[in-house]
Order: sequence, then structure tokens, then C-alpha cells
Amino acid sequence: MIDTLMSIQIIPKTPNGEDVIPYVDEAISIIDQSGLTYRVGPLETTIEGEMSELLILVQKLNDRMVELEVPSVMSQVKFYHVPEGISIDTLTNKYD
Repeated sequence: MIDTLMSIQIIPKTPNGEDVIPYVDEAISIIDQSGLTYRVGPLETTIEGEMSELLILVQKLNDRMVELEVPSVMSQVKFYHVPEGISIDTLTNKYD
């Protein structure tokens, strides 16, 4: 059961001061490959899942940034855990 929403913002320090958008696009690609439901926002991406799989996803995102040879990466993460179940739509339907 989907019991957690996670919002994440990946902020890589680029190797030579390049634009961060290609790195952010790569992070979103990894999120997409996870098969989890997600919504990209202007400053962060929100993903639905179980806490354990979301924590693994955070690790994969940071690992990929290291593979891309960024000197450092900051990940700002928020969790909303509801044991009875939660979805992005639960919180946003009235605004869509």
C-alpha cells in the first residue's frame, strides 16, 4: 500500500559551474524509471510509495549524481507518512 509521499529537490554542484538543469533532468529520469507515481513541480518532485522504496530511491538519485562526477549534491527531502494510505491527489485534487 502507498503510505508515504516524498518530495525531493536535488541540488548538485556542477563540475565546472554548468547549468544544473541537465542533472535535474537525469534525476527525474531515474524517478520515472522507478515506476512510482510522481509529479514534477517547479522546485521539487513529489513521489508516492512505501517509505522503504522511497529511501532507496533517494540513495539511487545521489549515487547517480556521484556517477556524473558532481563535486557535491544537496538533497532536500520531505516525507508525509500516513499508515492508512495517501496519494498526491488526496492533497491536490481540489486545486487541479
